[in-house]
Amino acid sequence: MFQEERVSLMSCAAPSDGFVEKAVRASTTCLIMADHNRYSVDARAAGRMVLVRSYAERIVFSSTMRWWPTILASFRRDQIIYDPWHYLPVLMKKPGALRNGAPFKDWDLPPALTQVRIKLKQHADGDRQFVKVLGAVLDHGLAAVEAACAEVLEAGIASGDVIRTVLARRQQP
Repeated sequence: MFQEERVSLMSCAAPSDGFVEKAVRASTTCLIMADHNRYSVDARAAGRMVLVRSYAERIVFSSTMRWWPTILASFRRDQIIYDPWHYLPVLMKKPGALRNGAPFKDWDLPPALTQVRIKLKQHADGDRQFVKVLGAVLDHGLAAVEAACAEVLEAGIASGDVIRTVLARRQQP
């Protein structure tokens, strides 16, 4: 039957992306509701309208025409899926959230950052120093910060200020 009807079918101009799109308001806790789950969005989108595209295997969202990285969709219901990197601007203001904040529990950081975090826990202001290191990711990127952490660990020093100094030195000609 398909072969017989093929001549009367319309041709497809472009392939379909296959998503459902809707606008939702991000909560003040940086969460949006999509497909019976709550997903974290970038902290800069808190309280604003966010355009959400739900694909079969991923969720993509946009705020003010900037598309954020893809989040893998959860097929379970009533889950809260956090991406700790979304909360980095909030963490910069409240470093204590690193210890007790739900997005930061079981945070899978790169190995060098994990080792720096462990070493900085020994200091009284270890959370504040580690948040400084994480804040450098916004300016330098994750790969550069991880390389700086590895260099500092090789030298046997663990300090947020030293890591930021290494990053600044690498940017100078």
